[in-house]
Amino acid sequence: MTSFFYWIEDLFVNHLFWPFDTLRAMNSWWTANILNWLLFLIGAIAFLYWMLQLKKYNDNNEEDKDISAHSYL
Repeated sequence: MTSFFYWIEDLFVNHLFWPFDTLRAMNSWWTANILNWLLFLIGAIAFLYWMLQLKKYNDNNEEDKDISAHSYL
């Protein structure tokens, strides 16, 4: 049974997390945090796209803004 847990340890420590160990060992802060910056840029672009789509939908006046438009109200 203990060999199963050692296998899980080996899987995570030596195989799945090696890219993060490589990023951690870098000397430059900017290169070590490139993954964070990349995810931030993807999120910002997705947010901007979503807001532009909502604005386009709102400008067409297609939404029923009546107080009784939704059954749960």
